[in-house]
Amino acid sequence: MKTIIEGFLNFQKEVYPERKALFHSLASSQNPKALFISCSDSRLVPELVTQQEPGQLFVIRNAGNIVPSFGPEPGGVSATIEYAVVALGVRDIIICGHSNCGAMGAIAKCQDMHSMPAVEHWLRYADAAKAVADNNEYPDEEHKVSAMVRENVIAQLNNIKTHPSVAVALRNNKIRLHGWVYDIESGEVQALDRGGKKFVSLAENPDTCFE
Repeated sequence: MKTIIEGFLNFQKEVYPERKALFHSLASSQNPKALFISCSDSRLVPELVTQQEPGQLFVIRNAGNIVPSFGPEPGGVSATIEYAVVALGVRDIIICGHSNCGAMGAIAKCQDMHSMPAVEHWLRYADAAKAVADNNEYPDEEHKVSAMVRENVIAQLNNIKTHPSVAVALRNNKIRLHGWVYDIESGEVQALDRGGKKFVSLAENPDTCFE
C-alpha cells in the first residue's frame, strides 16, 4: 500500500501539474474513442498497451473479459456497454483476452472452484468457448489454454451482439467490433479477422476487425 500512496503523491506533485490542461478539459465531460473490454489481470493495462490518454478509452475489466448475453436482468457489464454505445457514442468495441489467463486456464484444466462459487458461476458465461475447445485435441495443456483464450474472445463477441444497443449500432454501421489477444511476454497483439475464423497479427493487419 505504501508504494501505491507514494505513486499517487508523485502523480499529484509531478504528473498532474504537467497535464493540468488535459485534466481540466476532462473535468466536465468525456468523449472516449472506444469501449475496451479486458480481463482484470494486473498484467494487462489497456491504456498502457494502446498508449491512450485519460478520456480516450471507456473500460470494462472483469475476470476473463466476459460479456454476458443480454437478459431480463441486465448487470453492470450490460449497463456499461449500453451507456458506452448510446450515451457516449463509441465507434469501436474491443474485447481483449491475454496469454496465460487464469480464468481460461481454470476452465481448460477443469480446476475445482467450489471454494470460489461466485467465480465458478461467472465463468459459466464462457461455456460456449469451453465446448468448442473441448471438441479439439491439443498437444499439451498450454496449447489448450491458449486456444481457450481465443475461443473465449470469439464467444464474448457473439454475446455482445445480443445487446440491443450494439445490435442497433451494428445494423446502422455506427460501430465496429474487434477481438484481440494480447501476449504478455512479447507485447504482440493478434486480432480476429472479419471471417471470425482466425487470429492474425495486428501489426501486419492494422485495419482488420471482426464486424
